[in-house]
Amino acid sequence: MNKLIITPKTKIAELLKAYPELEDVLIDIAPAFKKLKNPVLRRTIARVTTLQQAASVGDVPVDVIVNKLRGIVGQETLDDVESGGEYGGETPAWFSKDKITKSFDARETIAQGGHPLGDVMGDLHHWEDGIYELITPFLPAPLIDKVKEQGFKAWTKKENESLFRNYFLKQN
Repeated sequence: MNKLIITPKTKIAELLKAYPELEDVLIDIAPAFKKLKNPVLRRTIARVTTLQQAASVGDVPVDVIVNKLRGIVGQETLDDVESGGEYGGETPAWFSKDKITKSFDARETIAQGGHPLGDVMGDLHHWEDGIYELITPFLPAPLIDKVKEQGFKAWTKKENESLFRNYFLKQN
């Protein structure tokens, strides 16, 4: 019997390990989740991405995802599901293209099975001034949350389905 209780904080990899039959359900909920079929992304990104973060990536309310998955596996629906972090939205007042002092394009790293977290955190460890730009092929919600925990403001601009520009500014 599976003991995993599905919540917004449930990691995708843990969910699919406990309930492998939910992979197609996730893909049906949001086509952006087709990336789960990629074994490299499945081994890397799915390990650190929560359902709450995935909801942002898929542009689906987290309560819809959580309660649909819970219903399928026989768990009661949750009345009060946190909607959680917003990654995009309106351009923040602190953002200006001319303030970008470093840009890191992580698309090739990700395509080769790597994860940019170490590079980004290394770059930001002694970051003092300006805006750091991270270019990715999808919304890197877990990485953004980690950077925010380190005292940075963050904003993401989605250019298209496979191009996201993520901006970080150290808070004073």
